[in-house]
Amino acid sequence: MFKKSTPFHFSAVAGAVLAACTGQSAYAQTTAVDEKQIEKVEVTATRRSGTLQEVPINISALTSDVLQQQNIEDLDAVARWVPGLTVTDQGGRNDSPIIVRGLNTNSSGPGSNGGTVATYFGDIPLFLNMRLVDVDRVEVLIGPQGTLYGAGTLGGAIRYIPKSVDLEFMSGEVTGDVFSINESDSLGGEGSVVFNAPIIDGELGVRASLNYFNNPGFLDYNYVVRQTGVSLPDPDWSNEEDVNNNLRRVEDNNGEDTLTGRIAVRWAPNDWFDSTLTYFYQKQEVEGRSITHFGSLAEENPLSDIIGKYESAYRYEEPRDKKDELLSLEMKADLGFAELVSATGVSSFEADGQRDQTDLLIRLDYSYEEFPAFSAYTEELTDREIFTQELRLVSQNDGPLSWIIGGFYYDLDSEGSSKEFTPNFDIYAIDVWGVDGNYRPDALEYFSVDESEVTEKALFGELTYDITDKWDVTLGLRAYEYDVYSRSAVDLPLYFTVFEGRASDSIVLDYGETQADDSGTLFKFNTSYQFTDSTMAYLTVSEGFRIGGANSVAACPDNIDELNNQIVCALDNEQLFEADTTQNYELGVKTSFFRNKLQLNTALFYVDWQDPQVAGATVNGQQPITVNAEGAESKGAEFSMRAIIGDNITTYATYAYTKAELTADAPFLFGVFDEQGTALQDFYDGKEGDRLPGTAEHQLSFGITYSQEVFGDKMLDVNYGITAQSDVFTTVGLRQDGEALPGYAVSNLNATISDEDWSVTLYIDNLFDKYAFTSTRRNVGDIGLGQFNDELQPNGIELQRNYGHYVLTPRTIGLMFKYQFGM
Repeated sequence: MFKKSTPFHFSAVAGAVLAACTGQSAYAQTTAVDEKQIEKVEVTATRRSGTLQEVPINISALTSDVLQQQNIEDLDAVARWVPGLTVTDQGGRNDSPIIVRGLNTNSSGPGSNGGTVATYFGDIPLFLNMRLVDVDRVEVLIGPQGTLYGAGTLGGAIRYIPKSVDLEFMSGEVTGDVFSINESDSLGGEGSVVFNAPIIDGELGVRASLNYFNNPGFLDYNYVVRQTGVSLPDPDWSNEEDVNNNLRRVEDNNGEDTLTGRIAVRWAPNDWFDSTLTYFYQKQEVEGRSITHFGSLAEENPLSDIIGKYESAYRYEEPRDKKDELLSLEMKADLGFAELVSATGVSSFEADGQRDQTDLLIRLDYSYEEFPAFSAYTEELTDREIFTQELRLVSQNDGPLSWIIGGFYYDLDSEGSSKEFTPNFDIYAIDVWGVDGNYRPDALEYFSVDESEVTEKALFGELTYDITDKWDVTLGLRAYEYDVYSRSAVDLPLYFTVFEGRASDSIVLDYGETQADDSGTLFKFNTSYQFTDSTMAYLTVSEGFRIGGANSVAACPDNIDELNNQIVCALDNEQLFEADTTQNYELGVKTSFFRNKLQLNTALFYVDWQDPQVAGATVNGQQPITVNAEGAESKGAEFSMRAIIGDNITTYATYAYTKAELTADAPFLFGVFDEQGTALQDFYDGKEGDRLPGTAEHQLSFGITYSQEVFGDKMLDVNYGITAQSDVFTTVGLRQDGEALPGYAVSNLNATISDEDWSVTLYIDNLFDKYAFTSTRRNVGDIGLGQFNDELQPNGIELQRNYGHYVLTPRTIGLMFKYQFGM
């Protein structure tokens, strides 16, 4: 989702960025000693408490000070500070793709998140790009984490750690923000309240937070049909009256309103038991996509000469409402020899969205476009419920041998439906074409439903032995099994009513069922050596996996090759996909110099990816499905530097190099277009050495902060920073008419005046108002510029508006204040 972010906004804790910049670093702040130095940050991602510099794995952490003072309030902004982590901001309507070390095969665009990174709320697995309100820190584990974190950790894991209930002190915080985005006609704003209160001193307490965020949007939908099935989506563009009679303008239609709340009750009746019951809620009302059609329409389309840089040409508004809820209970018991931890979570997700579907139906070439007022839209519902339970024992002995052992259970139930509507097309087909059928008043052209259940069970453990005071070795193992059940059905009501004479309100759903299951083990080896008090090296070999399953598309009938009518179905080889796994080899060094005024950290890695799951489409109906390729790999290096210069200046820098590519040919990666071996099919097949999409090979950031006391007892912090990346491929190897999006750099500037209880910040994001594309939807083949368009002959290129680009948020200027109080 979009959030104005000030990634170079520092106060006295400015140095904290280093913790986020690398998986190996801590943040710096002014400490209560004679000299500034880098402070130690405690993390728990290894299921034990330890500092970032001491933990011998690749882990990053953004503390609450950085989150608040950098105005980092979602995962998109977090990713700027973690080398190897890429989150492509696609606006709030769809979840932004999360990619670690280039492990991604999905083409850029909506729904392109590949699920290679698991996200957690505390100890509860929950996929959520949450507003970072009242969060103590965000921990990012880079590299496969299968032994401790299970499924979905092919690339890594991200943990949101909420602030704990304070049982001793009553406190609160009020925050407000108002901002203006170039190209937007309205101001945006955000406000939050946090309150903590002991109920029984030292034993029982409650903490609550509430946040409201309004993003006004900056991208206009200026070509929306006034009346579906009546208004012309492509009127006479030279006739202003004709345009206004058929179309309407919707300004700033990619904004959102998000309400986020949490209430936690903590009970610690004695010194050996501690428990927290938490309810989390997030409701998002999101408008359209952050996609522009500027430069993305065919020359034959009269709109191509009209549309502006911040305009979308969709024929319908595309709102989507999303709601996340989580009820969790986390309990800890000190048993003396070990700590027993229980984490129970019940979560749900609901989404209700609408989108323009006109282009797909035109592209399928069933002559819909012959109806002058033809347009189509889709209504989609999604509902998921998840139950998780984890139990683990963590040893607490002082000897050279320590261990972790646990069990995990996961149950997911989901269902969804999609309805496509083509208003008044039935009347046109019967009255103009002369079809001898029945009218379809509800205009329901396509209806699909799917249900699935996924269960996972696992036993896991880690064993660490300190060979000497400086050298230790860790072995980890996870044994897992999972089952996937899916049932789905598809109907084409309008076709069968209008062309086959079915009843006008008939819906026929013939459910197909598929099942899949698998089991296996994951391994981890880690060893580290402390050469000096300030230099430590580590070696890690770790594995991760992602659950396989069934595609939610009904199976094709046996006589599919004999049918000529419209049909949506999955062939035998399109119904199931297998689990994929990664194996990571990593060598890292963590160092500090000059009494901890300088930190240099590096990591070299190689990841072997077996049977990668990739996004594909059915031959019949072009429905999105998941298939497997044979193999891919990623290799590279990550570097971070942090330095404190004198009493007033802090500088920091990060750099990541990532080379990710296929290691084997991937036949029919983008579908079946011709016989294997022909030039046409060769263009749509993945090839060994093809670069993976979604991640820049080079990413870097640099920032400088100047801090100075002013007005006697106030603090002034002035920050400038720049983040940059090289080009990004939108498809594997630029096949299927992919493109290389040019690299770009973004500068940010802000200044903060603060006292002990309050702070005021003026910030400017995208200082030079850089215009850049971040990812794409579809490709140039839609507008007649594909390499094999002469052979494939795409339909309706003069009408197509599907191809477009997600665009970087324009310059944003804002003023933020915060007030804290305690009792």
